[in-house]
Amino acid sequence: MTESAAASDARVLILAGGMSYEHEISMKSGRRSAAALQRQGMVCEIRDLDGDLLPSLQEFPPDVVLPLVHGAPGEDGSLRGVLELSDIPFVGTDAFGARRAWSKATAKDLLRSAGLPTADWAVMPRQAFSDFGARKLLDRIAAKMGLPLVVKPNSGGSGLGVHAVRKEDDFPSAMMGCFSYSDEALIESFVEGRDIAVGVIDLGDGPIALPPVEITPLHGDYDYAARYNPGATRWTVPADLDGATSARVAEVAVGVHRTLGLRDVSRVDLMVDRAGDIQVLEANVAPGTTETSLLPMAVEAAGMDFGETLATMVRRALARS
Repeated sequence: MTESAAASDARVLILAGGMSYEHEISMKSGRRSAAALQRQGMVCEIRDLDGDLLPSLQEFPPDVVLPLVHGAPGEDGSLRGVLELSDIPFVGTDAFGARRAWSKATAKDLLRSAGLPTADWAVMPRQAFSDFGARKLLDRIAAKMGLPLVVKPNSGGSGLGVHAVRKEDDFPSAMMGCFSYSDEALIESFVEGRDIAVGVIDLGDGPIALPPVEITPLHGDYDYAARYNPGATRWTVPADLDGATSARVAEVAVGVHRTLGLRDVSRVDLMVDRAGDIQVLEANVAPGTTETSLLPMAVEAAGMDFGETLATMVRRALARS
């Protein structure tokens, strides 16, 4: 049987949902991806991640899994670790790579060591503000790093818990908002510039960068509402970058993908300032596939069919089994 025929007969389990704040977005990603794969003739089932997953995998093991659970445990390595323990092939980054990308501070350490550009940062757990005194610690951070700053959860996505600090009085509420989503805060130098997202895919010949997407919120910041409410954000794909900057953005995105040991697909978020300098913000190992998600936009801008691209990844995952 050919690889193509084997894939068409395979049972693809799409794992979505879960208990994270991004449950509904994940389910939308799952439904759109299932429809795209079904148009390619593949047999798909969508399952909301819950406590019955392990017995189900044991009793009715799928041929391959497409994990689209956003947030923990879909992106922190735990779900991928369970699939590895169950000897079930899956699309996307393995558990080790997911753990590296999930911790923004760990990822930034690796990127900086590899010579890839990323803004200065500090990491502070919630407990540190009790141990050292919140006001004194915030004053020290502001004095050392300067303002403005960005406070964000050290793990997580979709803009949840992210706050800009432009004056010292903003700091306490920003930290409280961050700690609503994570016990560890990443405090990062603010980068003024253009918000660019670059999808990276590997269909068998090594990772390549898709056309960059420029993100322009129409009101305020690119937060959760701006990401998922149609009409709240303008996306330009390909981004209107000069040739040299566009090539450098692609090179950096692929470098991030390789440095973090990611596989099959990722999305790299970065900023391009007025001078054309690039600063990497983070990498996402489970990019959304909803109607307002950036990865499908980039795939289509590259002249590729989204369903066919997913199907190729499924076939590659099957070949690893």
